[in-house]
Amino acid sequence: QLHLVESGGGLVQAGGSLRLSCAASGSIFSINAMGWYRQAPGKQRELVARITRGASTYYPISVEGRFTISRVNAKNTVYLQMSSLKPEDTAVYYCNAEHVAGDLYWGQGTQVTVSS
Repeated sequence: QLHLVESGGGLVQAGGSLRLSCAASGSIFSINAMGWYRQAPGKQRELVARITRGASTYYPISVEGRFTISRVNAKNTVYLQMSSLKPEDTAVYYCNAEHVAGDLYWGQGTQVTVSS
């Protein structure tokens, strides 16, 4: 079992920055990869960043160059640094962990609102 807790969301003006944190507890040694997803009202949840156990990262074009995912293993924490934020980045952001057995775990979500 894994438990994920996100923090760091809030309201920011366009062009600003925010850093989200996701603290993992439980069977952390069974995590294959972690990621951040977001879901805007009326839209499907989409992946915005992913980092593997070997620290390989992936970003979709929509956020590449603006978002950076990182992890601090000693703190069992994954971060999402978001810069040059746009109103279209407004969404609920969810932390995700992929268990080696294939199960997916989710945090409760944190709201990010970017005003124009």
